[in-house]
Amino acid sequence: MRGNWFLLKFKEEFDMAAQKTPLYEKHVSYGGEVVDYAGWLLPVKYEGLAPEHHAVRNNAGLFDVSHMGEVTVKGKDAFDYVNHLITNDLTTIGDGQVIYSLLCNENGGVVDDLLVYRKGKDDMYIVVNAANTDKDFAWFLKQKGNYDVEIKNISSETAQIALQGPKAEKILQKLAKDVDLANEIKFFTFKENVELGDCGKFLVSRTGYTGEDGFEVYGSGENMNKLWDEILKIGKEDGVMPCGLGCRDTLRFEAALPLYGNEMDDVITPLEAGLGYFVKLKQEADFIGKAPLTKMKEAGVPRKLIGLELTGKGIARHGAKVFKGDKEIGFVTTGYMSPTLGKTIANVIVDADQAEIGNEVQVEIRNKKVPAVLISKKFLKK
Repeated sequence: MRGNWFLLKFKEEFDMAAQKTPLYEKHVSYGGEVVDYAGWLLPVKYEGLAPEHHAVRNNAGLFDVSHMGEVTVKGKDAFDYVNHLITNDLTTIGDGQVIYSLLCNENGGVVDDLLVYRKGKDDMYIVVNAANTDKDFAWFLKQKGNYDVEIKNISSETAQIALQGPKAEKILQKLAKDVDLANEIKFFTFKENVELGDCGKFLVSRTGYTGEDGFEVYGSGENMNKLWDEILKIGKEDGVMPCGLGCRDTLRFEAALPLYGNEMDDVITPLEAGLGYFVKLKQEADFIGKAPLTKMKEAGVPRKLIGLELTGKGIARHGAKVFKGDKEIGFVTTGYMSPTLGKTIANVIVDADQAEIGNEVQVEIRNKKVPAVLISKKFLKK
């Protein structure tokens, strides 16, 4: 009896310590295995990582990503202010489009990676990583200076779900009666006030974080609860499944999509992380971190992100050391047994002079050096 009391008390304190998304009760009712992730109670899985992973690759999966942070920047200087913060170039997109970028510190390290939704030149909607929301918001305020902008953290009033997979469009189109998703919401664009069935109006975008087609839907918690049930109901015949954070990580990893805190952080620059395409060093805007990143590129990037496949037994976990003989040359950023490929693969950051495809190396796993080979980090052949 005392043991049961202890478990109930622990669960009560656990639930109080972490935040709940507006969809928390859905995860419980649908049988999700809820864990504390970045201070949020979220499902790591429902039926299981592998079946959920395959559902997204072959049909569709539905994710609660309400823990992500949302920040609005409005005012006559909104465009110039945001373009000063990010490494990408806002001049390359128009209203109704989305741009992926890095937010760098003065040394060229990464504060976060994010998406900027351009509603207008004076109205930007920014989506940041959950664990970094407070840090990023403080960074935004710190950099405000004399820019005429109003910056708001609206994360607590915003719910977000992601419907991902090759059948995502077909499923969502059943609810989006007045919008032709194929033509009106193309890749990296968005549309506001989209009516989805009888669930309400939402902001709908099409960016994805799985390597598959898919949509992000933003709205109120009440409307999102209705939409969650409705998508799972109408998408059942097309194989849609509720999915947890476990397969979200394996999916993005297979698709060579980075995760903050793994492939990049405040000391791993975007150039080292293989994200140079999103760092516009020749753009006119003098963004934060531009000078040290320019210097690094001119001198030669010292470390590079590359793929790895274990040829021995084990899993190359985050932080594991990579060796060439007796010399330590790098470390693992992400590693899994790939559900799609059936191989043990990883992302590693290694010394630039060792970052050659075909280079035979070793990964330290449980105090043993396991043989591996460096490969392209583009694991999926799509």
